[in-house]
Amino acid sequence: MIIGLLAALSASAAAGMRIALPLLIIGLLHSQMWNQLPLLSQINPRVLLTILISWSLFELFGSKYLLGQRVLQVVEVLFSPMVGALMSLSVAHILELEFRPLWVLGMVGGLFALLLQLVQAGWFFRLRGIPIWVVCLEDILCVFLVLFAFKAPENGGLIALLLLWIAIRSSKAWRDWSKQKPPHS
Repeated sequence: MIIGLLAALSASAAAGMRIALPLLIIGLLHSQMWNQLPLLSQINPRVLLTILISWSLFELFGSKYLLGQRVLQVVEVLFSPMVGALMSLSVAHILELEFRPLWVLGMVGGLFALLLQLVQAGWFFRLRGIPIWVVCLEDILCVFLVLFAFKAPENGGLIALLLLWIAIRSSKAWRDWSKQKPPHS
């Protein structure tokens, strides 16, 4: 059961970085998964695939520019809790995780994805844009977290917990930074 929880954390951490790319990867790995998810089962698979491919391409290429990063920040902060919950629930379903009540796992996955997205937004505004090498690293890490959720859930879960630790450290760094900054007059 712990391995399944680590896999769900890994998948929701991927949703905390990008929203369409993890859903696209999980859908391509397990093609029948979209038919079993509550919201995605209502959309025609061809339309859903088109939307996910289009948005994934925008996530991959638009995130390299400042305007694209701004657009992505707004959309991903709004949708990351829902996608994080969907990712954690889909991993629990695929791995046949016996966790009850299942909505708690979805809620934790959604909140974890939102936390990571808010940390990204904070760094975006503090640095006035995310450096391109960080964006590329984030794209790669997002793909690996989804793959690790199924192939090596221990590793993916540990990376997700490391990301949680970085998020906690970031909040301390922001607090220290705000104390050093002189107040506006």
